[in-house]
Amino acid sequence: MLDAAPKMLVQVRDLKMYFPVYTGILRRHTGDVKAVDGVSFDIAQGETLGLVGESGCGKSTVGRSLLRLYEPTGGSVVIDGEDIATLSPEALRRKRPTMQMVFQDPQASLNPRMTLAEIIGEPLVEHGNLSAQDRLRRIYDLMDQVGLNRRFAGRFPHEFSGGQRQRIGIARALALNPKFIVCDEPIAALDVSIQAQVVNLLEDLQDSLGLTYLFISHDLSMVRHIADRVAVMYLGRIAELSPRDALYDRPLHPYAEALLSAVNEPDPLLARRERIILQGDVPSPARPPKGCNFSTRCPRAFARCHTEKPQLSEVEPGRHVACFLYDTTAQAGSTGRPEDPEHNQQGEPK
Repeated sequence: MLDAAPKMLVQVRDLKMYFPVYTGILRRHTGDVKAVDGVSFDIAQGETLGLVGESGCGKSTVGRSLLRLYEPTGGSVVIDGEDIATLSPEALRRKRPTMQMVFQDPQASLNPRMTLAEIIGEPLVEHGNLSAQDRLRRIYDLMDQVGLNRRFAGRFPHEFSGGQRQRIGIARALALNPKFIVCDEPIAALDVSIQAQVVNLLEDLQDSLGLTYLFISHDLSMVRHIADRVAVMYLGRIAELSPRDALYDRPLHPYAEALLSAVNEPDPLLARRERIILQGDVPSPARPPKGCNFSTRCPRAFARCHTEKPQLSEVEPGRHVACFLYDTTAQAGSTGRPEDPEHNQQGEPK
């Protein structure tokens, strides 16, 4: 008997998040910063999707837009069967327990005037109707799950280390038994010695509670440890979406290839990739290139790349790439498209 297809808990289609630009004395709307420009992906129930890319590519904006902490400019975000982008404020409030977020800075995301018990218990007060005794029992259970001593319940955030504060944030996110959690660079502000502990905790919680994660990070080594699939973003768009092992072994998109070449390999004997140094600067999201967003820095760009935007399409089983190098529908000739990816930017064999 064939296994049933996994249920897609999160389905994102053509998500856009534009921030308007106003100039002049009259504050006229003269343009938009296209932080997220047509992003689409699915996350299966119980899966971890890693979202990586350099600073400013729109990773965190995607995470906040999924939970409607930002109002999306366009597109749909279906979580557990409901389109978050179209829900009324009251319906969105009822939906909040299903989806939660762990923020990047554990100090800035915790109220310094509230005790640990009050922070973890706040979602239970806002969305639940438990008695004070049951609420305290639930708070203690959550503290046990994330490895916090119950004696710390009356302490304030400044009395904890960075790793402990992040555990508080994780416990708060778990309070309402969510199905989907956006982890927005949850280890970026932590010491290296603590990062592995927090990631291992997230993995253990996923196994025991059946959680689904969007794990946003610029730490490619840690993403390789926790993610099932990885989406690589560049300037507001997804360049490549592939299973983890396939991506790290053989990246397809030129940007993914350059990004992964920067990952340090602890064993020099295993360091097979030659470092790829990209030329030029990342364009402004307020004025992205006319064609492919990566065309201004891509060492393998050709004529078509500067005039058309490639769409994310499946080029191998489970592997999606937004690159004309893998467009098998077009013919070489007037567009200057190489017939296969093993060509240089002039379309001549290497």
